Amino acid sequence: MTGQFFAPVASPQHPRSAFADRHVGPSAADQARMLAAIGYSGIEALIDDAVPAAIRTSRPLDLPPALSETAALDRLRELASRNTVLTSMIGLGYHGTTTPGVIMRNVLENPGWYTAYTPYQPEISQGRLEALLNFQTVVADLTGLPVANASMLDEGTAAAEAMALAHRVSKRKEPGTFLVDGDTLPQTIEVVRTRAIPLGIEVVTADLSAGLPDGDFFGVLLQYPGTSGAVRDLEPVIAQAHERGARAVVAADLLALTLLRPPGESGADIAVGSAQRFGVPYGFGGPHAGYMAVGEGIQRQLPGRLVGVSVDADGAAAYRLALQTREQHIRREKATSNICTAQVLLAVMASMYAVYHGPEGLAAIAQRAHRRAAEIAAGLRAGGVEVVHEAFFDTVLARVPGRAAEVVAAARDRGINLRPADADHVGIACDETTLPAHVTAVLEAFGVTASGEAAGEVAEAFPDALRRESPYLTHPVFHAHRSETAMLRYLRRLQDKDIALDRSMIPLGSCTMKLNATAEMEPVTWPEFADVHPFAPLDQAAGYVELIGELEEYLAEITGYAKVSVQPNAGSQGELAGLLAIRGYHASRGEEHRDVCLIPSSAHGTNAASAVMAGMRVVVVRCDEGGNVDLGDLHAKIGKHGDRLAAIMVTYPSTHGVFEESITDVCAAVHEAGGQVYVDGANLNALVGLARPGEFGSDVSHLNLHKTFCIPHGGGGPGVGPIGVRAHLAPFLPSHPLRAEAGPETGVGPISAAPWGSAGILPISWAYIAMMGPDGLRAATEGAIVGANYLAARLGPHYPILYTGRNGLVAHECIADLRKITKETGITAEDVAKRLIDYGFHAPTLSFPVAGTLMIEPTESEDLAELDRFCDAMIEIRREIRRVADGGYDAEDNPLKNAPHTAGCLISDDWKHAYTREEAAYPLPSLREAKYWPPVRRIDQAYGDRNLVCSCPPPEAFED
Repeated sequence: MTGQFFAPVASPQHPRSAFADRHVGPSAADQARMLAAIGYSGIEALIDDAVPAAIRTSRPLDLPPALSETAALDRLRELASRNTVLTSMIGLGYHGTTTPGVIMRNVLENPGWYTAYTPYQPEISQGRLEALLNFQTVVADLTGLPVANASMLDEGTAAAEAMALAHRVSKRKEPGTFLVDGDTLPQTIEVVRTRAIPLGIEVVTADLSAGLPDGDFFGVLLQYPGTSGAVRDLEPVIAQAHERGARAVVAADLLALTLLRPPGESGADIAVGSAQRFGVPYGFGGPHAGYMAVGEGIQRQLPGRLVGVSVDADGAAAYRLALQTREQHIRREKATSNICTAQVLLAVMASMYAVYHGPEGLAAIAQRAHRRAAEIAAGLRAGGVEVVHEAFFDTVLARVPGRAAEVVAAARDRGINLRPADADHVGIACDETTLPAHVTAVLEAFGVTASGEAAGEVAEAFPDALRRESPYLTHPVFHAHRSETAMLRYLRRLQDKDIALDRSMIPLGSCTMKLNATAEMEPVTWPEFADVHPFAPLDQAAGYVELIGELEEYLAEITGYAKVSVQPNAGSQGELAGLLAIRGYHASRGEEHRDVCLIPSSAHGTNAASAVMAGMRVVVVRCDEGGNVDLGDLHAKIGKHGDRLAAIMVTYPSTHGVFEESITDVCAAVHEAGGQVYVDGANLNALVGLARPGEFGSDVSHLNLHKTFCIPHGGGGPGVGPIGVRAHLAPFLPSHPLRAEAGPETGVGPISAAPWGSAGILPISWAYIAMMGPDGLRAATEGAIVGANYLAARLGPHYPILYTGRNGLVAHECIADLRKITKETGITAEDVAKRLIDYGFHAPTLSFPVAGTLMIEPTESEDLAELDRFCDAMIEIRREIRRVADGGYDAEDNPLKNAPHTAGCLISDDWKHAYTREEAAYPLPSLREAKYWPPVRRIDQAYGDRNLVCSCPPPEAFED
């Protein structure tokens, strides 16, 4: 690896780098105190005792020396300058948009929003839950369907999930056929096909403009408007689909639905699409919020997350994730979807775009985009150019026999990208940013002079019968924040309801809630990165291509793999891509029959769900009492299924928070039987610089850039889940139909809609690696291991640590076992989680991977003062539990069972509890200096599921 552009940090006082010393929270002196508490005098001795020698790498990281923040940003500006930002009128599901400054600054660039975690603890997530409920309301209203989820990864994967949902509700046992209209986005067609192949589903594309062809289908996918721009009445073909017992899926443009009849009113069962054009920049393909909405009767099978309304302990309305156990990945091998994340930050932006503009503003934007398209069509016709479709919304398809390339080149010379549909046709997509000057330039590219007709009044280009008549966005939230002052305060009010990393540590096990440094985040909103269309000519994205290539190289070096693909836009999609690579490899060797995937019982639920989606049969391998893979059971399962063994999926370090000594034996046994080893990279934060999965026996891993490599969680997305593979699997990495450069010709097809997935946030991980350098990356890993063992040492006397490795050490996280405490006192792990809110903390991971426990991961970024503040809170809570045990607190009426406590309940005249208000609110003196007040009390989950409400409730619901 060369990397000559890097220069070492000059200061001799910082052998790692100045940035690394700020990223790793504890100072050298504090780390020495932590090591002493664990029983070690030096970090090398701890690492030697914690990390098995069998997995340790003998080769230091061959990465460029660390850059300072200034130098890293200078290098990123250099890369950004190699991108050429033209006005893109390409369409293909991606459109120019203007992000209101108040949303850009106060959501996208605000750590109060982007450092939050998925709202599994709803009491400290009311702000983003309200924003997501707004998003669901926007989607449900515009699509005309009653229930929408809280976002999908992108439009292509949403369509693939809709295919699976349509098959599921059809109750057919055979795979069957899924029919796709030929005017569907090409990337969507191929993502659907990639997902269909391992499930045995046949995908048939056809021109559905004249109705359905003969045949039996369980579902039909229609694009509205079509890729070509055509607007057609979908009702007849949907009726035909229903007559044949098929479900109708419509991929719809949300902005178009402000003017056009919504899919639900045409009979659609499912609507999918993207909210990108609601204020979210291109980002060279992402991240953007996909969406899915469904009709009555199938909402309980909806994939992804669903925000609903319930009540808290005082009967006040409160938001929470509805039907939470319905999250498919939790069902492991019985799952029908592996989605465990979404695009929350982008859904929040899109929802706030709707709040900012309101229904009238959205309609005005849509009318303006439509007018520009109509002006172009009128000008082309006046100049003798054939316009293919009479009815369109914002996209015009022009027929220019043999001249498409010439027209596209002429437009490019005028600063505009058009879409060459083929040698004879050019597509022109208008949007919020299209100006009259763009109309003139486009016409000139066709050799047409703008006429008075184009510049004057033009008729609407869609029939009155398809005009939308039904109201939408009638809830007060879409009318109340018209001034920027009001909008700013609304965003601040929501932010203040939540706990994110800007307020306190988030000790969630298996989630790696580490620092998302400002310098890493800054380039994301630079126009040279944000405003590049994913299908712009590649020479306009030279900086992106170089950055992506360098990042993939760095990740390959860190993991020990031969090749990396960054296309998967979530960890779950990385899992699927890795398993499809394994599937492709076996097929290339004539071993298609290998379809058994071994998965330890401790694995994350997405592993089993992904295996099912990859067409594999899941066989669970037991774990022993120490939390390790039971080698006896492993060998028995290999013996039983050896000739059909495709792979084993194992997380390392394990989900139990330990370095398993037997991992190399596990890898060897699977390889000997002809299988492949998939090491889930969710816990890579404990390996970087110390061990490489590609060296100790793994064939493929997905990495979570939103964990180990500092992309923020965004309240539940975005994420990036690239996969690394050894050389023999490289031919089976993801590919893309519109970008040959995005993957091998022999690839498995696209996993994500965009060629390089969520490319817009890849500068974050690039910057992290560049500024940490090889020594800093290793120091971060060591810091994570030291922090987890320090917490285990301090908390161990109060809460048993469930699993430890050799020498009684843990990896980068530990599990506090409350099951005996619960049995003796009735105080549950959930009670402790809710009580931590009163102490100002987000709870650790609750009851995963073991029910009745708390999994704690401090990360390397938290300093000793914050670690001690968390330990002090947990120890004080243990003292409160002892008071319950000895009768000092009533078994039911105590600060834990009643937690969390709002300011409202404390000032109530009706305080009848046997403990004081001060004990409830200020159990530690330090809380008087900075107190977080939860907006609601403990939420009744069951009530919300029994009374499912998943769009904005009326204001009266919040009245006393």
